[in-house]
Amino acid sequence: MTTDLVPDSERHGLIGGLPAAWRPYASLMRIDRPIGTWLLYWPCAWSVALAGVQGRWDLFGWLLLGAFAMRSAGCVYNDLVDRDLDRQVARTRLRPLASGRVSIRAAWTLIAVLCALGLLVLFQLPLVAQLIAIAAVLPVLAYPYMKRITWWPQAWLGLVFSWGALVGWPAVTGAFALPPFLLWLGSIFWVIGYDTLYAIQDKEDDALVGVRSSARALGRRAALGVAICYALAILGWASALWLVRPEPLAFLALLPAALHLANQALRADPDDGEKALALFRSNRFTGLLLLLGFAAVGLSSAP
Repeated sequence: MTTDLVPDSERHGLIGGLPAAWRPYASLMRIDRPIGTWLLYWPCAWSVALAGVQGRWDLFGWLLLGAFAMRSAGCVYNDLVDRDLDRQVARTRLRPLASGRVSIRAAWTLIAVLCALGLLVLFQLPLVAQLIAIAAVLPVLAYPYMKRITWWPQAWLGLVFSWGALVGWPAVTGAFALPPFLLWLGSIFWVIGYDTLYAIQDKEDDALVGVRSSARALGRRAALGVAICYALAILGWASALWLVRPEPLAFLALLPAALHLANQALRADPDDGEKALALFRSNRFTGLLLLLGFAAVGLSSAP
């Protein structure tokens, strides 16, 4: 391994503190960037909270572990599919698979280990929730190819990154219902909005290698597109809340998150990648605000 092939992220911080042989694998899993795990986890937690928990407090921990395992496996799989594209982009050319520091066989072995961890989580869920979770596999496998065939890969990411909203409710109740479906729809638009912000930083590199994104499709109207997506997200979440607690007062649970999302849309600049990245990362806080709101409504409505 030559030092010019090792990115700065593997020389310091969390990954830099690991044994040298482990660092490329930790980098593949993005353990130094937990934002992806949180964004995958929040819809799971919202759904559990909106269902009223009903004594299944352990689900918050199990689903967090599952989000970590599945997000990590997804990152490795995405890098396997994109390794040739990654070599052509300055920001990604030093990724372990693109730079040749991890073999394809080793990457598939890591995916298998992470999926085994996800399977452990799956066994903690009722059958209905298990079947819904398993149904996410095909959309997840298709995601890396979407940027090659559509200008809106962010919409496909929304489908898969919001899937936990469909799992959490039946994990609590043992049955599916309309509220988690509406929660899922709202979450899809939330993902499209925040991932459009993320894509702003890559617009130039994406144009060079022919990768499509919502940020490129929207161009100067990216901030407006984010605002519309966030508004649709609030509408979906409000509909879910109304079915659980049909009182106007319940909508107050969404107010803090709605204000936070409005601030993101107002500050978004399609020409400022650093600001867009910071706004994207602030969605960790959005998720927490929404969890508190859904918990307030779900716990107050539980039998």
